[in-house]
Amino acid sequence: MTITSPQQESPDPSMAALGTNTRGKERPARSSIWSLLRRIHRDEKGAVSIETILIIAAIAIPILIFIIKFGWPRIKTWFNQGMEELEGGMDDAAGA
Repeated sequence: MTITSPQQESPDPSMAALGTNTRGKERPARSSIWSLLRRIHRDEKGAVSIETILIIAAIAIPILIFIIKFGWPRIKTWFNQGMEELEGGMDDAAGA
């Protein structure tokens, strides 16, 4: 039968999370920050979502650029003609 002193006991995980060791002394907070950063870096949840968003953006951005560069003058003309027709119809309705 061996007797261990409190100094030889393994550290309590709950105390390590709080930043203290078994003797009650404060540990530098940096070690817990580094362990948090390591855990976040290893976490791969949401990686597929981000990859999907990047693929959609890679497809959508060139399409939007093409529409704005080449299609915008036609869209603007079409919209302005429609607005003029609405205004003309409104004037006709008010004058009748």
